[in-house]
Amino acid sequence: MNDEVKQFRLSKMIEEIEDYAILLLDENGNIENWNKGAEKIKGYKAHEIVGQNFRVFYMDEDRKNRKPESLIETAKTEGKAISEGWRVRKDGSRFWGSIVITAIHDTQGDIVGFTKVTRDLTDKMLAAEAIQQHVNELQLKNKELEQFVYIASHDLQEPLLTVSNFVELLKEEYGSLFDEDGQLYMGYITEATGRMRNLIKDLLDYSHIGRENGIEQVDVNQLLTDIVNDLDQRIAVTGAQIIYGEMPIVTAYATELRQLFQNLITNALKFYRTGVPPVVEISIEPYKKGWRFHVSDNGIGIKPEHEEKIFLIFQRLHNREEFSGNGIGLANCKKIAVMHNGDISVTSVPGKGSVFSFTIEL
Repeated sequence: MNDEVKQFRLSKMIEEIEDYAILLLDENGNIENWNKGAEKIKGYKAHEIVGQNFRVFYMDEDRKNRKPESLIETAKTEGKAISEGWRVRKDGSRFWGSIVITAIHDTQGDIVGFTKVTRDLTDKMLAAEAIQQHVNELQLKNKELEQFVYIASHDLQEPLLTVSNFVELLKEEYGSLFDEDGQLYMGYITEATGRMRNLIKDLLDYSHIGRENGIEQVDVNQLLTDIVNDLDQRIAVTGAQIIYGEMPIVTAYATELRQLFQNLITNALKFYRTGVPPVVEISIEPYKKGWRFHVSDNGIGIKPEHEEKIFLIFQRLHNREEFSGNGIGLANCKKIAVMHNGDISVTSVPGKGSVFSFTIEL
């Protein structure tokens, strides 16, 4: 195959490509050839555009700011210019173009023209904008929801305090006048207001996660030591063992990370099998740009159909007579893991124990 045939085949190959606009420009940026991809993306027939300057594809503002000329100068000095932005078709509509302009040199090294390759990324750009808009809307709704929870919880405390105070006054001033049923009813009211108070506190804690604290370097060894010391009495009562090896220093929200670990360890000390002292083991492994932590226990375990449900707010698997709580602790853990660009999950065998795994990537 001689050089002339090879050159012809190369020319035809470029001409027939439809997914990319491939242009040959002279040293001043004037268009010298036009392939099918250019016609498809930009809308001009070859006879309509050859001879014109490639500036015609740019928005008015870009032309005013001399962006086309700037790209040519960059290609001259650096050999190549890369850019993305809105471009204009023949019919005036816009498309998001990704372009590469490459300088062409003769045998003496002098620039004799440029190749310009354009790819239409409009669909990708619009999809990215739609995703970002959706993310922004979700963030706004999440902030509104957190604000609502905070305000509702805060405002609920005042009438609850009034109820609690009057219940105490009734018990003090008229308690001796109540019969057995009256005493029972007063006990129910006191118990219910106590649960409501704890529920409001939990809601406030949930709404406060991530609102004020900043990211810092956290020594997980010291964090776990502090948690074990704080839980010393509960550990002694249950005969529990908390086992962990050398832990790293991580980039995290310190208060929230402590809350996450404390919730998981406290749950392990709560949901243990009768007659079987709790054993809580904490391990770690590198994960992408961060870490994956595992908190395992030998407790009562969780049925497979409940492994996703437990991370939803107010979801309880047991009645209050068996285990106390409002079903918000693991929802807090989920929120904290997401704050750290991570997630949390559980694998469990009923009657043998559970392993909670969470990742952090900050």
